[in-house]
Amino acid sequence: MFQTFTSQADPTQGAARLASLRARLGAEGLAGFLVPRSDAHQGEYVAARDERLSWLTGFTGSAGFAIVLPGVAGVFIDGRYRVQVRGQVDLAVFTPVPWPEVKPGPWIRDTLAEGVVGFDPWLHTAEEIAGLEAALAGSAVSLRACANMVDAIWADQPGPPLGRAFAHPLALAGESSLAKRARLAEGLRAAGQKAAVLTLPDSICWLLNIRGADVPRNPVLHAFAVLDDAGDVALFVDGPKIDAALRAHLDAGVRLCAPEAFVPGLRALPGPVRVDRGSAPLAVSQELQAAGVEVVWGDDPCRLPKACKTAAELDGMRAAHLRDGAAMVQFLCWLDTEAPKGGLSEIDVVSALEGFRRATNALHDLSFDTICGAGPNGAIIHYRVTEETNRPLRQGELLLVDSGAQYADGTTDITRTMALGDAGAEAAACYTRVLQGMIALSRARFPKGIAGRDIDALARAPLWLAGLDYDHGTGHGVGAFLSVHEGPQRISRLSEVPLAPGMILSNEPGYYREGAFGIRLENLIVVQEAEALGDKRAQFSFETLTFVPFDRRLIVSAMLSPGERDWLDAYHATVWDKIAPRVEGAARDWLAAACAPLG
Repeated sequence: MFQTFTSQADPTQGAARLASLRARLGAEGLAGFLVPRSDAHQGEYVAARDERLSWLTGFTGSAGFAIVLPGVAGVFIDGRYRVQVRGQVDLAVFTPVPWPEVKPGPWIRDTLAEGVVGFDPWLHTAEEIAGLEAALAGSAVSLRACANMVDAIWADQPGPPLGRAFAHPLALAGESSLAKRARLAEGLRAAGQKAAVLTLPDSICWLLNIRGADVPRNPVLHAFAVLDDAGDVALFVDGPKIDAALRAHLDAGVRLCAPEAFVPGLRALPGPVRVDRGSAPLAVSQELQAAGVEVVWGDDPCRLPKACKTAAELDGMRAAHLRDGAAMVQFLCWLDTEAPKGGLSEIDVVSALEGFRRATNALHDLSFDTICGAGPNGAIIHYRVTEETNRPLRQGELLLVDSGAQYADGTTDITRTMALGDAGAEAAACYTRVLQGMIALSRARFPKGIAGRDIDALARAPLWLAGLDYDHGTGHGVGAFLSVHEGPQRISRLSEVPLAPGMILSNEPGYYREGAFGIRLENLIVVQEAEALGDKRAQFSFETLTFVPFDRRLIVSAMLSPGERDWLDAYHATVWDKIAPRVEGAARDWLAAACAPLG
């Protein structure tokens, strides 16, 4: 099914829904309520049932939250959504709040003199609530766990998702579920822990070598699980999601349980039990502690092993990127042919790109809704075109297209920014600075122990020299036929996780000028052992996975150093070598011109 373009929320209903929510809060003796974007699995992409934030406010971004108080309803959004939120919410009743510059705890304390603020303990982590409680300590404001107040007024709320799960082959996973569980169970025993609670869908899918269909774009299963110190797993999942074929794929060490058995199952566990304070719902630790089960805070045991891909996963990702690269080249050739004729819109571009990917006959789904911003829409960092916002492509503007695909052997995510005719010297200079930042990160070498925060500045430095910057991280982790945004690895000033071989990340600096244009360039890269140089210190470097040309019309050659020019020419030569055998005719001719040395 092709991507649809209708709006996901109705901002015209915001005032009425907000009034209904406040009336409900008053009946419950509450002065306020927290409305997160996340679901019980802390997912970035949520099922229709869990779209509480967009249903209430009209804001459809993938990150953010609302705090509803008697006199103000704040919608907290980070730098990616500052422009988008103003176009989606009713500003007469909702107030955008810049986050994380403004922290929710101090904001509540400054805004509410006294009262009780409610929250659903299944939608917030223990770490999050502890931070809020600390910020409110000594004030006349307190927090109270309660039933979900949005659910109480959402009359036509969809039911829970029941997507059919399926097996992920060993040939693509590279390690059996039994071996993964044995490895993680050994870690539990070494730590003196009897079990670990798993609440992240991609962790559960990775551990059991399964995939699901419960949320858009990411092939994950909504479920909870408990891994014990013997390597056995209790999987709490709706029965209709598991058919006979998948049951046969799961070994005898995996026990299927109904979702309603999860809380009783927690209460019956022997302790100590590991719970991830930063990702598990607060309700999990509350239920364990209420039953006298010792809780030990610790990282989800799957996250780091999942991030370090097996050789089979890396081979699959390489194959997926070659397939996807050919589809992208066909798309870019089409765009250069059709855009000058006029008559194209953002929706036309999105539909055409999806068509080229579907023509591979290997597409499982998109990895996220395509971001396609023409002209000023490109400055909306996570813009999603709808029938209402659809903009025609105009000569003299830039077009930003951020897209990706889910294939059985890998997940892709690529951004290219193209000129529609002559975009002007200023746009080209900004584009070149963004490209320089991407090249700097691509060429980086670094010792073991370096985290994403330590190299984030490499991508920003060319922009900083001109007084420019961008309000998002430089790179996120990427799963292997899993979530396109994967933790714990990332390239960001906030990331303290050391980078390790096998970790896949995006490399995506950008620059955005509100009301004018947006520029972002993105390749996926994987951490690898670096060739020994100098005094033979052990170092890491990056292997590039994405092979699609950059728009040479926007590259100011005179701004590039000899090293940058050499990297770009070598990259384009590799693109030609890898992609040319996969395309023909006009697309091959287009690729030859796009990959020629800068000269």
